[in-house]
Amino acid sequence: MSDSSTLPPARLRPEAELASAALSVPVLARAARLARWAGPGTRVDAGGGLVEEQLPAAAEQLGLSGDDAAAYASEAWRIAVDTGLVDITDEEAGTVAPGEDLALLTGSPQDVLGVWLTALEAVLADASVPDLDDLVDAMAEGGEVDLSSLDWDPEAESEFLDGVLGNLYLLTVGEEGPGDAPVPLPALAASVIVPSDMGEPSNEVLEQVSDAMMRLDDQFRLLEPIGLVEYQPVDEALMADADEEPAAPVDEADVSRYGMVRLTPLGLYGLRARLLVAGFEAPAVGDLADKGADALLDGTAPFPPAAAHAETELWLAGRGPLDAARELLAAARGSDTGAPLRRLRCQQALSLVGAEAEPALREVLDDAELGGLARVWLTEHGARDVPAPPQEMVFWLTIDTVAAQLAAEGNSEELRALVEGLAQQHSGFFDTAWRVEHPATPDVLEAMGRLHPDKKIAKEARKAAFKARSQQGG
Repeated sequence: MSDSSTLPPARLRPEAELASAALSVPVLARAARLARWAGPGTRVDAGGGLVEEQLPAAAEQLGLSGDDAAAYASEAWRIAVDTGLVDITDEEAGTVAPGEDLALLTGSPQDVLGVWLTALEAVLADASVPDLDDLVDAMAEGGEVDLSSLDWDPEAESEFLDGVLGNLYLLTVGEEGPGDAPVPLPALAASVIVPSDMGEPSNEVLEQVSDAMMRLDDQFRLLEPIGLVEYQPVDEALMADADEEPAAPVDEADVSRYGMVRLTPLGLYGLRARLLVAGFEAPAVGDLADKGADALLDGTAPFPPAAAHAETELWLAGRGPLDAARELLAAARGSDTGAPLRRLRCQQALSLVGAEAEPALREVLDDAELGGLARVWLTEHGARDVPAPPQEMVFWLTIDTVAAQLAAEGNSEELRALVEGLAQQHSGFFDTAWRVEHPATPDVLEAMGRLHPDKKIAKEARKAAFKARSQQGG
């Protein structure tokens, strides 16, 4: 995933709803409770952690019991310190006081989400650290950790988790992904281990995927309490020794036994925020609602169809049909390389506008760039007295449409079908098409030659492309 590419837009829940969810996640809720519980008698050690003798009281305050109660209380306290919910007032005396950021939890949704994002970073950092038992075993003399004995590269481990979460984000926002459905852990692990050009993975690669699954199983168990994901862990029976009998019959075909994970709405918000900080173009549906039509058409150009539709509906909701149509048509003009796709997005946007927009479409009937799409809109909306387009306008619109489809989809099956249909419906199509005064004519004809399955027709298209390029001085 390159930070120069635009990601599909995320559909985020309202901030008030996300903030409410953030306040209820176990990690932040416990940290807030301890921050409010702490008083003049609370003491911390040199590292800022609660002194051991106060952990039982902290666990009781959180309603925790059992062997792990003290550990959970210690974790909650550390999050309270890391997020500024608690301030250490005197390091030597180990005294604390409520932090300034504690008030943010009763502030605006943006305030609450800011605290949650800080807590998320702390939990993500923990998730990239090896198991504590391994750290203890690897402790060298002098109290320093020998990282080489752990076979642990902190930077690589962090990059691995970021890569996994990035792919999970893409699967969630992409229209070809599972969306809200959970993702099998093996598929997610394979997405960062198996090279995209590899056919059948080797045994060595499959072993790497298996190891990655086990790492992710530990990491997602840590990330669920912060509200980033909903996670169904790997079935314990899969990790039992081969000579041990399973406690109950198991279904070998049940992929959910290998772990299932999905981003929560809060997790989607959090990962998008991290991607933006990292320099990625990570839009959200609704970002363009208060922008001009030029921003809408350019911004939705790389969007998948359903996301572009949703963004356009929000943009139209704040405008009158006639004014919106005029603004869209004005923004669709141009001869730059992005203009055909802008006009396609304009045409798609206008399909959502009612008959009240008719005057705006009639105003551009004689426009060389917009007259064709205006006639299509008027005809589809049952308008009367729509003038027939001149032949040059028909061919110009055809070139423009194919250029837009190329920009939007590349060499797709839908475009291949369109190319075949054009060559079949118009006899002598290429004899006329190469003369069309459209900047994209040579590229469109070359694409038709590349896509058409009939070798004779493909050759005609390539010849026409050569003539068009020569005519344009290329």
